[in-house]
Amino acid sequence: MNADLERVIALQRLDSAVDAAKKKLADEPEREKGLDARLEAARQQVAAAKAQLTQNQGARREIEKELALHQGRLSKFREQAMAVKTNQEYHAIQHEIAHAQEEIKTLEDRMLERMLEADDLAAAVKTSEGALTAEQKAVDADRKAMKTEQVALEAAIEQMARERASIVAALPSELLARFELVASRRNGVAVAEAKDGICTICHVRLRPQVFNTVRRNEEIVQCESCQRVLYFVPAPAATQAAT
Repeated sequence: MNADLERVIALQRLDSAVDAAKKKLADEPEREKGLDARLEAARQQVAAAKAQLTQNQGARREIEKELALHQGRLSKFREQAMAVKTNQEYHAIQHEIAHAQEEIKTLEDRMLERMLEADDLAAAVKTSEGALTAEQKAVDADRKAMKTEQVALEAAIEQMARERASIVAALPSELLARFELVASRRNGVAVAEAKDGICTICHVRLRPQVFNTVRRNEEIVQCESCQRVLYFVPAPAATQAAT
């Protein structure tokens, strides 16, 4: 393969790798936001579970107040029943006693329901707190991994910058200028593989003579459509022998 062609291929691979690494680094603030959102969601689950438990406790206190009120009325009616003098008064008091007892039973049933609900809500609080603890550990691990990746990416970018400088120093200035011009116009991609007579990036078919020249990899050939430098990857020897 032509030495300059090898160099521009290597240069393109380096530039693409650097671009990918820089994009990953640029995405880190959003990834951090994602981790924060995960923790906040877990905290909200805990807060919601605790709020429901608090609401349950408040409802139980209200029922206790009503229950105490009706129990006081029942005691009062029973005392009054001891002092009645006529059947009419007695039946009226018995009616009040029965009504108070019915109210007390209803409130006791409601209290029992709230107590059973409280057990479920307390379990939900415990579960959500456990989930928050687990999520905190997972997020901490992810943050540690992100930091390790960040250091590795920054080191890789520095290493690739040194490799790029070495390649650039060996390239003819005119070829480097062409490479950078095309890269600036083609989203950073100035080199493309030619396969089956087609530029694999712009997908335009090459003239047979051009493709035959590209197949030899002996000179710099640019796609007539997108202007990218073309190269050809020969089939592996085993494949060629089989065909």
